[in-house]
Order: sequence, then C-alpha cells, then structure tokens
Amino acid sequence: MGGDAEEIGVFPLDTHNATLLDQVAPKDWINPTPAEGFVYDLIALGAGAGGLVSSRQTARRGYKSALIEKHLAGGDCLNIGCVPSKALIRCARAMKAEANKGEFGITSTAKANLDFGAVMERMRRIRAVIAPADSYAGSVKLGVDMYQGHARFTSPNTVEVGGRTLTFRKAVIATGGSAWAPPIPGLSVTPYLTNNSLFNLTTLPKKFVVLGGGPIGVEMAQAFAGFGSQVTIVSSELLPREDPDARELLKEALTQEGVKFELDCKVGRVDHSDGVFTLTITNKDNTTSILTCDNLLVATGRAPNVNNLGLEAANVEYSVRGGIKVNDVLVSSNPNIYAVGDVAGGYQFTHVAGRQAMMVVDNAMFGESHKVSDMVVPWCTYTEPEVAHVGKYAHQVPEGVDTYKAVLDHNDRALCEGANRGFFKVHCLKGTDKIVGATIVCENAGEMLAELTLCVQFGIGLGRTGLGQVIHSYPTISEAAGSCAFQYKMKNWQHLKDGKVVGGEIVEKSVKNESSVKEREKKSEGPSSIFFGQGLIVGFAAASALFASLVHLRKKN
Repeated sequence: MGGDAEEIGVFPLDTHNATLLDQVAPKDWINPTPAEGFVYDLIALGAGAGGLVSSRQTARRGYKSALIEKHLAGGDCLNIGCVPSKALIRCARAMKAEANKGEFGITSTAKANLDFGAVMERMRRIRAVIAPADSYAGSVKLGVDMYQGHARFTSPNTVEVGGRTLTFRKAVIATGGSAWAPPIPGLSVTPYLTNNSLFNLTTLPKKFVVLGGGPIGVEMAQAFAGFGSQVTIVSSELLPREDPDARELLKEALTQEGVKFELDCKVGRVDHSDGVFTLTITNKDNTTSILTCDNLLVATGRAPNVNNLGLEAANVEYSVRGGIKVNDVLVSSNPNIYAVGDVAGGYQFTHVAGRQAMMVVDNAMFGESHKVSDMVVPWCTYTEPEVAHVGKYAHQVPEGVDTYKAVLDHNDRALCEGANRGFFKVHCLKGTDKIVGATIVCENAGEMLAELTLCVQFGIGLGRTGLGQVIHSYPTISEAAGSCAFQYKMKNWQHLKDGKVVGGEIVEKSVKNESSVKEREKKSEGPSSIFFGQGLIVGFAAASALFASLVHLRKKN
C-alpha cells in the first residue's frame, strides 16, 4: 500500500519522541482487571479530545469511566495536527520576519539560514512538553480506567479490548477521522504524505506540491514556502468555505510569498519514480500540464474512523463517508451510545469534539438535553494573515443581512505593526443589529474572534445596547470591531434634517426578552441598567477568557 499506512509510527525516535511515546503510548501498559459483573457508567472509544473530555469529566463528577485507545492518546491534535502544525508555522513566521527586517530599520547584512532539522526538533520538543496533559497517567490520576488496544463492540452494551469484555451503561464513540485520499490513478502506490506522516520529515523538500486547498493545505503550503521550498497548491479552489474577500486576500498573500497555484483543474494521474512525483493535470480548457516535486502532501479532506468497530453488533447506524448517524443530542441509533467529534460528521475541530463531549456527559449522565444545533462554533485558519470566522456567512441567511466591513488599511496599530492587510466583517440580520456571523482576516485573527463569538452566542447586538457601547483600547487592531459598530450607528443615529431631529436606532429590534430600554429602566432601582446589555458587556473580559479556555478543553479536562 502506498501513501500512509493506517497507523504511522513516530519518527525519528529521539529523546523528545521517546518522551512523547512514554506519555501517550506506554510500551508495557497493563490494562485494568475489573471485577466480574462490573458495569462502567461510561466507556469512551478513542483518546482524542472527545474521549479524553468525556471519560475524564465522567470520572471527575463521581461516575466510573473507562477510556480505550489503540494508537496514541491525544489524538490528531497533539500528535499529527494542531500542535505540530502550529509549531512549524511559528518557525516559518520567524523566517519571514528575518527576511523583512529592513522594513523595521534593521540593516544587518547577515543572511539567516534555515536549519530544517532544528525546526522539526523544536516541534518534537514542544509536543513532548504538552503530552502529559493527554497522557495515560493523567487519565488514571483523574479516576479513569485506561485500556490500551483495539476496541470492538460485541453487543449493544459490551465492548471487547485485549481479549476482555467490558460492560457499559453508556458509551461514547470518539474515534476521530483520518486523512482521505481521492481515487486518482496511480496515487495509492506512491509514497505521498498526509498529516499522519508530514511531521516525521527530517529533510526539507526542494519542490513541494500540496494537493488540496483547505485549511491544512494552505497552512502547510505557506509554512514550507517560508522555509524555502518551491510550493504549488493544486486544488479546485482555495478555502471554498470561507468569505470570498478572505479567499482573495489570502491568495494574494501566498502569491507574494512565492506559492504557486494550479486551481480549477483535475489531477488525472500521479506517478513516482527515482524519488520524483509526476502529476498529470487537466486544466479547465482541457489542456494538459505536468508538475513534478520531491514530496506530495495530500490534504483533500478527512474520513471518519468507523471501520472494524463492531458497529453492527451494537446496532449503531453509520456510513463510511458520513460517520456515525446521531441526532441533535448526539445519540446514535443505539439510545445508549453517543458519538462526538470527527467520527460524527459536522465540524471537524478539536474544540468542537471537546465541547460535544461535555454535552454528552451532561446529557447521558445527568439527564440534560444540550443540542448540537445550539452550538456557536468559531474556527480559524492559521495562515498569515489568519482567517477566522464564527456563525453564518451572508449566503446562509435567507432573510438577508446588513454587512458592516472595516478594512485595516488605516488602522493605526496595524500600520505600526506592518500588518495592515485584512479586515473585520460583521453580518447582522437585515434591518436589525442582531449579529449572525463575522469574519476576521488579520494577524492573530483567531485571538480576536472571541469578542464576536460572545456576541453571537449570547445575542449581544452591534448597536447601542451591545457592542456599540464597548470601548476598545487604542491603539489596537480589535478597534476594527468597534468600527463596524460605528458604521451601524451612523446608519441609524439621530441627525438634524430640515431643522428637525430624525432617525434613531429602533431599540426593540436588538433587545432580547425586553420590549425596550425604557421598560428596563423602569424595573431598575438605579442607573446601572440603562442599557440592557451592560451586564454582559461589563463582564466581557472574563467571558472572553473563559471562552478561550474552552478552546483547549483537551488540556483542561
């Protein structure tokens, strides 16, 4: 079999990777031996974010849980996803800063040389430092019974691992997803890379082709271009989910950094000989072109890990591409088995898997009914500039939207930082100040998204009873959010016309569960409730910090 095997080993086996494996796949681990007839309150399959959070929170809250992992605890995020990719991105950003030092008055003529081996060693070191948060020992310390081995359901309420059958009241399938490779002739017998194997590289490829224009593809394309590789992205389009303005701006940025594109095309065949990949590409006009490279990264999407789990024996419905079929409270066709994260389809983010796991513990153990449809999900593509989004896009709102956009061309802080390429864009339900979605494109956009996520989550409007009343520190890039609010204010403010004061915001449209600010004032015993949203706004800093912490549920739970 070409490309990636089902499970890729960690390489090279240096001190850092040895430390990692000791934490997330201990060599001589001995599985627990529960008493005969023992029934677990909850068993989680898969020790990524979903399994770690569900099993650990179940144990912390007084119930008996077990966690089963056949490969590496920490899942993709720690081992082959979020952590290693962001470590590489940081190094690439340092190289870019070195190349641009003249802009900041640094006149040294010495040229920086990249040590790719040192870059990868740093990544491995950071991964090993983070590993204890996801370790076997960490789960056991919190009261979880940790099992190593392949899990397979043997009935609707039993699972087998390592020759032992475990019985459960509730189970959570959190087996995640794997890189999916398209059925391109010749591809399957070539040694292509996916995120499973990319972080085992020890030599920088001279020519690097990325097949796929999604988040993983564009992040790694930009990083390797920063390291000095000749990079080409081959895809039907770039970041197809994202805002069109964001896509265009990012493409311009990547082009300026040397990334080339083969878009709106089809790869007809992939061959590999004497260490060189050859891609035969059919273009939109039916012409054919040839592209060669040293390494080929396939980043064309992911497939849920549903094979060989015994799902039929558990009466759990699933599809190979769609994953476990669950309802709005994450219950499968078996009322005692839940599924979270990538294996359940939908959003494929670590923070979503962690939040869904929290929901399952509440729903399964404590009779609550948290719904997936109530989730407000932020995400970010960690390019430079970053592309961050929350809520809906304009085309997803049937009622229509009013869009307020603040570009960073004249943002004082962005100009000082030399990073004034980007924008904030806020969508409000048409005719109201209700924020239904937002996109930010700039440096550290993911860090700035929490404010707008809070607004969408809790119904804080853009007008004078919401974000329009928030003072942003000067000078900050996040002032752009205030600029969007000011645009709304200008559109709706009172003004003098023909000697009369006209206009003014229709407060009722943005007030939740209150008919007007005046009614709120009548109920108040003092002036502190003049604006209904002040309780939320005053506590914004604390709420934002709480939100940010939830992004790292994998570590905290």
